[in-house]
Amino acid sequence: MSERAIPLSDDKATRYSDLVVEVAAVVAGETSRTARYATTISLLVSAFDDRFFWCGFYEVDPLKPEELVVGPYQGTLGCLRIPFGKGVCGVCASRRKTIIVPDVHAFPGHIACDSRSNSEIVVPVFDRSGRLIAVLDVDSTKFAAFDEIDARGLERICSAMMSG
Repeated sequence: MSERAIPLSDDKATRYSDLVVEVAAVVAGETSRTARYATTISLLVSAFDDRFFWCGFYEVDPLKPEELVVGPYQGTLGCLRIPFGKGVCGVCASRRKTIIVPDVHAFPGHIACDSRSNSEIVVPVFDRSGRLIAVLDVDSTKFAAFDEIDARGLERICSAMMSG
């Protein structure tokens, strides 16, 4: 796709709503999770390149179901594996709830894959049966870069990505 199907709004909530529609349309009928993840990351990064320093998925490893393994992402080198309960991604996987961290340096047990990250949001991804299959991890070099609008928008995008 050389041009966006839907022009991006300056309003963040509207931008997320538009992205939900775009992600659902682009991945409709796609059976590969990898293709869905990679496409979603590409659309997110191009929509929020001013705030998203690192954006990607950590997938639940089917051979080690209490570990996350890095999946499709854009950004600097990511951590390869994260145990459930460790760092923001692992805590999100354990709790199965979105976590917003305004200052990662103040988060107990934060795993610093890149020291330039200052804030983070992690969203759980569920399959159609409600089973946790991944987390979406987004980092920013800005402090307090994420809020409830980001949380709801990213949750809706993950849901659209999996239901198409």
